[in-house]
Amino acid sequence: VDPDVDRLALICEDGEMFGEEYTLVAVADYVLAHEPGGAVSNLSSSRALADVAARHGRPYAAAAVGEVNVVAKMKETGAAIGGEGNGGIIYPKSHYGRDALVGIALVLSHLARRGGTLRALRDSYPAYHMAKHKVALTAGLDVDAVLAAVARHFSKEKVDRTDGVKVDFADRWAHLRKSNTEPIIRIYTEAPTEAEAQALAEE
Repeated sequence: VDPDVDRLALICEDGEMFGEEYTLVAVADYVLAHEPGGAVSNLSSSRALADVAARHGRPYAAAAVGEVNVVAKMKETGAAIGGEGNGGIIYPKSHYGRDALVGIALVLSHLARRGGTLRALRDSYPAYHMAKHKVALTAGLDVDAVLAAVARHFSKEKVDRTDGVKVDFADRWAHLRKSNTEPIIRIYTEAPTEAEAQALAEE
């Protein structure tokens, strides 16, 4: 967990990382199997959550980046589980805030009912790989114009302008957004392989 115990990263029994993007995926798999409601994450979180929600026949919704935005979308949609791909779990039955201890309890409950190892659980989910990059902004650059140009360039794809620009392709996505804390544009991508995620970010 991190110092304020709101993010959870798991390590499998073989010493490999479970992947912080998959903490929420695993917890949602458990919660959606036992409770009514859907799932919510931010636009920069793994597509695996939407895939798992679909497995359970449940709705998935995306929110702008930021815990407060995820919580607002969860309340709006009546979601059973939500959070962010940084390992932040938001479970309304406990409280509307990221909580690593709640995440630990839900992951252990999932393993106790399912049986097997953490590695086997991780391998049961769709395999996606992320690349996280940032581009420093030069003085006088019109960031909004740049993002609008990206949206136009990929207008034949599914484009979401809720928070910057997210472009959804058939089996991958790219999300570009201005940082709220630094003079940079964050570029997050996800694809079936690490090389493909990196290539999409470079593009």
